[in-house]
Amino acid sequence: MTSSVPNNENEQLIVRPLQHRDVDAINALVSECVARETSKRLITIDRELEQVGSWYGLKRFLSLLPHSYYHGWRVYVAQQQEEVLGLIQVSSVNSTRSTWRVERVLLNSNSPQLELLKSQKEIGSQLLRYCLQNIWEARTWMLEVNINEKNHLALYRENGFQPLAQMTYWQISSELIAQLAQQDPDLPNFLPISNADAPLLYQLDCVSMPPLLRQVFDRHIEDFKSNLIQNAVSQIRQWLNGTDVVSGYVFEPQRKAAIGYFRLESSKDGSRPHRAQLTVNPAYTWLYPKLTAQMAQIVQKSLDRKYGFAYDHQPYSQPLEIVSADYQPEREEYFNKIGATPVEHTLLMSRSVWHKIKEVKPLEALQLSDVFQGLKPARAPIPSRISWLKSLSSSYQNIVRQKNIFSSKSNQFSSGKKNNSGESFKPPHSGLV
Repeated sequence: MTSSVPNNENEQLIVRPLQHRDVDAINALVSECVARETSKRLITIDRELEQVGSWYGLKRFLSLLPHSYYHGWRVYVAQQQEEVLGLIQVSSVNSTRSTWRVERVLLNSNSPQLELLKSQKEIGSQLLRYCLQNIWEARTWMLEVNINEKNHLALYRENGFQPLAQMTYWQISSELIAQLAQQDPDLPNFLPISNADAPLLYQLDCVSMPPLLRQVFDRHIEDFKSNLIQNAVSQIRQWLNGTDVVSGYVFEPQRKAAIGYFRLESSKDGSRPHRAQLTVNPAYTWLYPKLTAQMAQIVQKSLDRKYGFAYDHQPYSQPLEIVSADYQPEREEYFNKIGATPVEHTLLMSRSVWHKIKEVKPLEALQLSDVFQGLKPARAPIPSRISWLKSLSSSYQNIVRQKNIFSSKSNQFSSGKKNNSGESFKPPHSGLV
């Protein structure tokens, strides 16, 4: 499906899904953006886009599978005069695909058609609107932008995105990792993760974030499970990226709940920093030093296996990258205490989408007779119980009233009262007893 937008030169800007013939243009665009990009977080995303050529066939195959088997990402390009002017990468956040995330918006600044900043905003807006209008599954959209990127902030605000939370990316140096690895984590209930632990991880995820973020992410128990296809795709990604993934959680036996979790993605070739996802129950903040020491020991063991015990002198000793949010003050306080370095501040933004349902018939062709046709009763109405009780009550009241009148006249006859002419009344013959 494509979307055409006219411009001032009677040319059309076409927004369409990625095709294999766009691979070379995408690689050139990504290389240009990596050369002038300062955010290491975005550089990591751009390097994944550089592998789109090798991933294209597999992505096409996986896109044909049901949604429950593969939660992939999509790439759309903006083309004009056979030239790729920009691209947008989006991905689903949860298994129900109710929430989607804008991973990256890249614009070709070398193109003469995008010399003006206004033109760049127009192309970026068209890419965003194409995704908002054509991905019908999405009810909520979210993204993350560096607070210093004023142009991107203006682009997202113009398209309805509002601030949700402030994020800080921390880096723990290799020297500090070696010091933390010498500490004893003392985690006797640290367990590996399986699909059977999905309810525990879901409960931990719910209590670790505010209600507004919980509503935006809209995660369910199925989001913490993985199937064979997802595991195979994850293994291929790890092989291509040169990474190794270790995850685990801390179990609280008294409450029978998970109170801490991390997922560590360590770099084997040193091309990128080690990255970790850390989730801790707000009531168990004392787990921060223990889980950090556990991750440091895992990184140290991987370096020892590769380089022996001289890994401190190797050029591939990479820092450990962890993110914190403004609603996690204990985490930020701990990272400041151990000497971690804040390297990037971002803003998490979101917006909701309501798709309009098109009428099958135009309103002008809709006659009142067609509207009232569905309001006609299919059979004769049956008296309701309330109306039957009302009729019975009124009949009973009439009988009582007639009986009272008759009894009053009987009393007059029995007392020997006379009428106006002086003659005594004689009760008329009645069949009532």
